[in-house]
Amino acid sequence: MASKLHLEQALMPDGWRRDVVVSIDHGVILGIEEPGHGEAQRVSGVALPGLPNLHSHAFQRAMAGLTERRGSEADSFWTWREAMYRFVERLGPDELEAIAAFAYMEMLEAGFTWVAEFHYLHHRPDGTPYDNVAEMSERIVAAADAAGIGLTLLPVLYRQSGFWGKPPTPAQRRFVCDRDRYARLMETRVPGGNIGIAPHSLRAVTLDDLQWAALTWHGLPAHIHVAEQTREVEDCLAAHGRRPIDLLLDTVESDARRWCLVHATHSDAAELARMAKAKATVGLCPITEANLGDGLFDVPAFLAADGRFGIGSDSLIRISAADELRTLEYGQRLTHRRRNVLGEAARSTGRRLFEAALAGGASATDNESVGGISPGKRADLIVLDRDHPAFTAAQDDALLDAWLFAADNTAIKTVYCRGVPVVQNGRHVARDEFGQGYRKALSRLA
Repeated sequence: MASKLHLEQALMPDGWRRDVVVSIDHGVILGIEEPGHGEAQRVSGVALPGLPNLHSHAFQRAMAGLTERRGSEADSFWTWREAMYRFVERLGPDELEAIAAFAYMEMLEAGFTWVAEFHYLHHRPDGTPYDNVAEMSERIVAAADAAGIGLTLLPVLYRQSGFWGKPPTPAQRRFVCDRDRYARLMETRVPGGNIGIAPHSLRAVTLDDLQWAALTWHGLPAHIHVAEQTREVEDCLAAHGRRPIDLLLDTVESDARRWCLVHATHSDAAELARMAKAKATVGLCPITEANLGDGLFDVPAFLAADGRFGIGSDSLIRISAADELRTLEYGQRLTHRRRNVLGEAARSTGRRLFEAALAGGASATDNESVGGISPGKRADLIVLDRDHPAFTAAQDDALLDAWLFAADNTAIKTVYCRGVPVVQNGRHVARDEFGQGYRKALSRLA
């Protein structure tokens, strides 16, 4: 269906514009016009391109707030992982779909219009495949479709429990696939979206597995957890004599541009420069990295080398595009003990963060149709409420700054996906339905 939206104010690829008419057909922007060329629905507020969320584990939304009690030993990512393993033992297909739909609804309310789902919960609790091997993948696709969010499905290849070929533990049996089974998962249809590979991490696959997946699905998006933990770096050095980023790029460097290196927290200066030169995207998840105590990625050094990044909400402890970008900047301020670390003379800090995450997210999802308000792009728009108190004295770049640093999700008025308003007055149009399904799923897990 064809339609036109008259945007009161919009952030376009060439900067801020007022009174812009966007013509849309079948969810795609056909053209940008001046007002007065036919009827158009007026959209009051500040229109921004929808952001891609480049790293999500949807099922973990149901764990949010349930792991904030310290045990008898020092708490860390590794102890959190044990709690996660116990949680997934109880999840079935119906619960996964309900939880994912709720999480995707929240992403839309928070300004994300596309999600890259790093999906590794493949099999029954005992590790045997469902009658339909792709049952759980198809539930993710169904959840995204119901919520209205764009999807890059990333089935995870998981083969071992650590370097040196350690066999999988019983807690990991739901994740593990041989190559034949993985190839069947990669046949999952994603209508309106796309699919890519996701070797879980260098500790969870062999280098032969990594090369096999990269060559077999050459040209598709490729995501991997890498250098998230210092122990991972130490084990990689002990097993291979190389640091994780170096080992990964030595294996896939000829095709590094399509890779998203999730976290990359503990990269040294040489690795930062190498990632930037290879044009790989670093997937930063600041809220989760803070929640797990991972550490901080050296964003200023990476940007100085012309590196690119996107943001993801990972464990979904909190879902907020604004909060991810704010946490990213604040972490750098605390480290460098100065303000506006990631800002620059030509753009405010908020705008630079937003536009960097927009470009990096589009690259990591390998999707030329997302990432801007321009012809050929999906009609995915975030509309900020110009009447929000945080925007009273703000104009242009300061509107982005006010959203990211002062207003958060409460400033989002409407969200369009493929030209259709899926969020109105700050609420997803199916919030009540998804909320009811989510509560039922959690009550079955209790």
